[in-house]
Amino acid sequence: MAGVSVKKEPTALATPAKQNHWTKELKKILFYYMRAVYPGTFDPLTNGHLDLIKRSSEVFQHLTIAVADSNSTKTTLFSTEERVEMLQETLSQFSINASVSMFNGLLIDFANSLGAKVIIRGVRAFSDFEYEFQMSSINYRLDNSIQTFFLPSRDDMHFISSQMIKSVAKIGGDVSKFVPANVEKALRLKLASIPK
Repeated sequence: MAGVSVKKEPTALATPAKQNHWTKELKKILFYYMRAVYPGTFDPLTNGHLDLIKRSSEVFQHLTIAVADSNSTKTTLFSTEERVEMLQETLSQFSINASVSMFNGLLIDFANSLGAKVIIRGVRAFSDFEYEFQMSSINYRLDNSIQTFFLPSRDDMHFISSQMIKSVAKIGGDVSKFVPANVEKALRLKLASIPK
């Protein structure tokens, strides 16, 4: 009986373009299933903060905005409870996969309690990066399973800071372009309640 010839189909090899595509998709999946923490005093919350929150929440499965307790940080204009409330009120206006929590003590310990593996930090200028780089180095040595991701501010927001907002508002300047509406209202009421 004559042998039967079986034609073999050529093996489909992944092209470099396909490999690159799947590498990107895998990275998206890995990032999506990570929890991240965005810490700060948020005294007050600014549009710069809000932009970083929106951008981070699009990358990670869940973002926790960690509000530093007034008792463990520098003196703040708003209490911890007021800052948490302003953030929650602002975020309720958007479809953002994020939550707000107060924390004190080591940020690394707080991140571990959430199972978060990424710390988000915004960088506006080189001076910010120098400080943030030092902090990320310390955190890495405390726990090298948690990484710090730096997000640069948008060009139209790199000059916005909480300190600048408070300084302008204290002398009667209009800060409505730099903070959410509820924050601007809270800022006016807070400053009006302070004896001059």
